[in-house]
Amino acid sequence: MSEPDPRLHAFRTDLADRRLESQVKAERYADGTPMQIAAPLVSLHRQPRFDAMQVTQALMGERLRVFENREGWAWGRLERDGYVGYLAADALSVELTTPTHRVAVPATFTYPAPDLKSQPAVMLPMNAMLAVAGGDAKFARLADGRFVFARHLKPLREWESDYVTVAQMFHHVPYYWGGKSVQGLDCSGLVQLALEACGIACPRDSDLQERDLGIDLRPNDLDGLKRGDLVFWDGHVGIMTDDRTLLHANGHHMLTVAEPLREAVTRIAVSHGQVTSIKRLQ
Repeated sequence: MSEPDPRLHAFRTDLADRRLESQVKAERYADGTPMQIAAPLVSLHRQPRFDAMQVTQALMGERLRVFENREGWAWGRLERDGYVGYLAADALSVELTTPTHRVAVPATFTYPAPDLKSQPAVMLPMNAMLAVAGGDAKFARLADGRFVFARHLKPLREWESDYVTVAQMFHHVPYYWGGKSVQGLDCSGLVQLALEACGIACPRDSDLQERDLGIDLRPNDLDGLKRGDLVFWDGHVGIMTDDRTLLHANGHHMLTVAEPLREAVTRIAVSHGQVTSIKRLQ
């Protein structure tokens, strides 16, 4: 039996998720404590250090299961996409709220009063989840007493209809390894946030997306592609906006750009090799 993927399963030699007891060896196992992201945007790191690699980000309202909380760091597994990492413990809450709405624009702000001039204003990214307790047509009042411009929110389960349109909102956003917000994102983060805004479950990393999403098209046939097709390389992914144009966050431009697919294929071949697959979502 192969070892579970450590990106998606919480196990170390000294501690592991109790649900993995039959699959991995550890000194002890734990059930973990349900917690919730209480900050707008939180980095998950590979190790419990702020200078360690960021592997992804968690958004306000997401739930996770924490298996260790020590020296200011929580080690846990996100509920939404199953990703495992270390987070700053002060960004988490043991008090679980039930979100009612999500941020449906690239970014918005919370305010201490129903007044766009009130301060301090705190930015929230797309797909952050909030508990709305009241308000009016202009400002939604959150359960914590802060306010958000109401038209920037949508009820949970009210999804966007076109993930390509969502992704195009992030044109020119800077490339940022492990990022998944308008402040910065990487190639698979762009795909994930766009699909999640449409209610489509999506893994975090490009290899997992390539494995789990859509149906296979011929990877060496760049003709006949459609808007929404996903093009994969070893370690990279982009979204077709039409039959010839690829939208992708990439380290060459250090931006999210739209460019002719064939030009991208020629350039990317130098660093990532040839296209490995093309997937079409149903």
